[in-house]
Amino acid sequence: MNTPLAIPCPHCGALNRVPAERAGEQPNCGRCKQALFTGHPVDLTTANFDAIAGRGDLPVLVDFWAPWCGPCVGFAPVFVQAAGKFEPRVRLAKLDTEAQPQLAQRFNIRSIPTLIMLKQGREIARQSGALNAAQLQQFVEGALARG
Repeated sequence: MNTPLAIPCPHCGALNRVPAERAGEQPNCGRCKQALFTGHPVDLTTANFDAIAGRGDLPVLVDFWAPWCGPCVGFAPVFVQAAGKFEPRVRLAKLDTEAQPQLAQRFNIRSIPTLIMLKQGREIARQSGALNAAQLQQFVEGALARG
């Protein structure tokens, strides 16, 4: 059976229906024609947050960070590398808490980096502190099992 997944476009926010078995075949957005998966984290803002992280069938792992945070900057390459590994099962996204304080407040971010796994906008897992690649893999797999 071709069960479609609702996948928000990281570029225009349009919701795309993609058969689950074809999600790994580099599908493009029906509206803007750009790739639904780029192998890089999506930058979230108040303008696109709900369209990308608040709906759709893919879990979204959000890295709440700030440019002045040493551990955040050190963790960034691990997170970027993971985007290519976890797509299309999980969308990875980054949210600059300095530029988007309303969203940081909405999720009660008290320390950074903080990772939050969302499923249709609902938090299913949270982890504070920088992780290495193996720890990030373990966190994602555990969150997917719970959510």
